[in-house]
Amino acid sequence: MFEQNIRTKRREELVNITPLVNQALKKAGIRSGLCVVFVPHTTAGVTINENADPDVPDDIIMGLKKIVPLSFPFKHGEGNSDAHLKSSVIGSSVMVPVEGERLCLGTWQGIFFCEFDGPRSRRVLFQFIS
Repeated sequence: MFEQNIRTKRREELVNITPLVNQALKKAGIRSGLCVVFVPHTTAGVTINENADPDVPDDIIMGLKKIVPLSFPFKHGEGNSDAHLKSSVIGSSVMVPVEGERLCLGTWQGIFFCEFDGPRSRRVLFQFIS
């Protein structure tokens, strides 16, 4: 298993971690199998989406803010209930097939770490199964 630390800069942001996953895959030396990316946090997540247009991550954050507004009268006292909900909607893991020592992502796809309660220092775990 590989672990990567991510330092986020804003309360909400999507960080393209595809290059980090590719580096770990190269070190693992897996030719064929599966890659699991897991985020061990309750106010962050991971998703696969378009990495060609930088507006897409911003649009995802905007859409999530509309669906789960910070101003909703949540009971949780820490002031980050919206982040918990967004994390649950996005999810804490993704799985990507590996073939020919490459992630089998689509042409426009990338793997994004999703911060919903930053800025923070976060961990992302990569597990490769052959």
